[in-house]
Amino acid sequence: MAEDRYCVIGAGAAGLGAMEVLQRHGIAFDCFEQTDRVGGHWHTDYESLHLITSRDLSGFAGYPMPSDYPVYPSRDQMRRYLEGFADATGVRAHVRFGVRVERVAPIGAGGRDGWDVTTSDGEARRYTGVLVCNGHLWDQRIPDYPGEFTGRQIHSGAYRSIDDIEGTRVLTVGAGNSGCDLAVDAANHRLESTISIRRGQMFQPKAVFGVPRAELKWMAKLPVKVNERIARFMSDMIIGPTRAYRGLPEPATRNLNELPPVVNNLLPYWIHHGRIDVKGAIERLDGQTVHFIDGTSREFDTILWATGFNVRLPFLEAGTIRERDGVPLRTAGLTLPVGAEHLYFIGLAAPRGPQLPVYSTQTELVVRMLKLDPARRSALAAHFAEIDVPDTRIDIVRAVWNKQLKDAHKALDRAGVAVAR
Repeated sequence: MAEDRYCVIGAGAAGLGAMEVLQRHGIAFDCFEQTDRVGGHWHTDYESLHLITSRDLSGFAGYPMPSDYPVYPSRDQMRRYLEGFADATGVRAHVRFGVRVERVAPIGAGGRDGWDVTTSDGEARRYTGVLVCNGHLWDQRIPDYPGEFTGRQIHSGAYRSIDDIEGTRVLTVGAGNSGCDLAVDAANHRLESTISIRRGQMFQPKAVFGVPRAELKWMAKLPVKVNERIARFMSDMIIGPTRAYRGLPEPATRNLNELPPVVNNLLPYWIHHGRIDVKGAIERLDGQTVHFIDGTSREFDTILWATGFNVRLPFLEAGTIRERDGVPLRTAGLTLPVGAEHLYFIGLAAPRGPQLPVYSTQTELVVRMLKLDPARRSALAAHFAEIDVPDTRIDIVRAVWNKQLKDAHKALDRAGVAVAR
């Protein structure tokens, strides 16, 4: 190749963060975005969405969110921030809009000699490597239950507002952050809101004594186990134990490092006020009647499926990289796949806390890899697969992920990579 040039797939938040870092380091790249805009899912998320992390910690480094934004910015404010970031940094000029990556094929064994990228405009281009930033919140997953529901059904990925709801009796299935938001949205509009919770959750407040949790800097300096115990104590003090709220099942563990917490004060609030009812797991469906495993049944007009997303890489042939339970195995701060070289994942990890800084931090690590001499770079993923423990996690405790990154940088230091961080 005449020059090292890289392909960036996607111009959502992860793609924008990756492009800014690549551009700053003088690395040549092209970005392909199948839509006509930057910002990804922030254009299509539900209208009531707000960040669960605070404004002052949630922006890209060097590009703070506007000071007139509220402490927890809305979906629309987040979208405007990302669009402004694309313009301020100039990375928008690198994006080819309306072009979908159809196929990414390795050149040589496992991509050691680069990758051929075929796009929907009929072009085939050759790149030194590929940064995968296509996100994991688009392939909607709906569980399969016996029977059929004949009312309205909407996945959280397609839900925009209560205008999408038919009737007044609404069942939300799933009690992650999105599921709780949707159940609360229905309750806020005085609909009959019920939430189906398969297993117990731990709830955390957004703020402690008015201060966003992540801005309690003294907590970040504590050992992981001590931090977890204090966070759990504060949650119990502010929200209270699970048993205080009618119908909420007890979680299998109360350790916040083992169970992803739900950051939502309003679901417990509306349960106490009788505006949200809690049911267990679904047993079967029958017309507009939903039967639950506790033997009870109830009729609903609309089901909101807040049941997550599948991780999909439709441009990679099966077997190109190693997976477990449908999720790529990764090393080096969850950036390097197992089984292929010169392929990098940005954003296929959600360390708890602000997400935009994660994308930049991951790309800074990748840049160190890109600046290795070609001989070392061409076997880097295989090297990390030997010295690191491959991981499929997307949700991960921030401190654990930080250690993964630190260890990856140390490994590169040993390889003699003299690149400023």
